[in-house]
Amino acid sequence: MERNNLYPIFLKCSQLEILLVGGGHVAAEKLHFLIKSSPDARITLVAPLVRENTADLAEAHDVRIIRTEYHAGYLQDKHLVIAATDNPAVNQAVYRDCRRINLLVNVADNPPLCDFYMGGIVTKGHLKVAISTNGQSPTTAKRLREFFEDILPDDLSRLVENLHAYRQTLKSDFEAKVREMNRVTRKLVAPKTVKES
Repeated sequence: MERNNLYPIFLKCSQLEILLVGGGHVAAEKLHFLIKSSPDARITLVAPLVRENTADLAEAHDVRIIRTEYHAGYLQDKHLVIAATDNPAVNQAVYRDCRRINLLVNVADNPPLCDFYMGGIVTKGHLKVAISTNGQSPTTAKRLREFFEDILPDDLSRLVENLHAYRQTLKSDFEAKVREMNRVTRKLVAPKTVKES
């Protein structure tokens, strides 16, 4: 049975420069999910034509828009690139240019041309859960995201804050802190026992 060997990371997008190439529906979707997950992301959007709803979303979130054709010069000083045009030749050019300078790139809807995938993300305050289907089924990731958004309580952030505050009061060494936090949080995931009548 095949397994998902991807390594999930959580990026501080406010400290990275992100380039989004494209101005249509797919670019709008990528932009929406980037902003939803990281409202303070530093994004530059490059496209000769930008749909009105994409431009409105970009302008509402201080995304820099450059209305021109893509060229490799736009990769300078970028950390992460997303190619989301409706032109396969442009997307492949972005991929090749990124490979030449070892820049991480995601080409929308083309898993072989992706260094990373943008999976389903559930955010409840401080808690963030990422879902990956190894690029095989974005729809499954979407449905799982919807499921977890429904079942995870909205006040989870308060629990995380309380556990953080408690951890700060512990004066012991690291291993002792880990043991204590494991003890305190064990009931969060312990299976419920059925009482016998």
